[in-house]
Amino acid sequence: MGEIRNAERTRKAILQAARDEFFDRGYNGARIESIAKRAGVNKQLIYHYFKSKEELINETIEDFIKMLPSGNLTMPADPVQIAEFRFKVNIEHLLDFLKFTAWEAVDTLPENANGEERRRTVLQSYNEDMRVKQEMGLVPKELDPSLLTLMLSSLTVYPLLYSNVTRMITGHTPGDPEFQQKWSQFLRLISERIFRMA
Repeated sequence: MGEIRNAERTRKAILQAARDEFFDRGYNGARIESIAKRAGVNKQLIYHYFKSKEELINETIEDFIKMLPSGNLTMPADPVQIAEFRFKVNIEHLLDFLKFTAWEAVDTLPENANGEERRRTVLQSYNEDMRVKQEMGLVPKELDPSLLTLMLSSLTVYPLLYSNVTRMITGHTPGDPEFQQKWSQFLRLISERIFRMA
């Protein structure tokens, strides 16, 4: 029984170290040697638990998603609140992961080496939620639910990832509570203009 607990503890330590390494350096910049060092294990032990770097990143993302507080991530019923809600979730729970996704814009990744299937499921659920709200008459019929999801993703991610641009345009950093409050209010105003027309 002690061996099983030790194995689980070791695996958990590797996944935590992998998350830190991948989120800090991206997929291509991450090194198995660095992950081993962060986890306090040797490199060979990582390959005992994970067959490849691709398997490790996929399991790292899966583990990260499982650790999110699911009760707090249910989409609001009112579409006007979605952008503000997603912005808050991104700040409180997803910021490090979003930084990892920014690496994808500059890295060439092996196919499905970024938890793509799991992430697609989450993002498609946003489309489905928007489609259902549209059928309920809460979202204008002429707006494509997937394009609305993409727009909301852009508005709630971009200011956080491109902090220098945010600072140069607004004079505030994304971590500044004043910016967060102003941007949240702006998201609500924009959303009211879009969704109150339904």
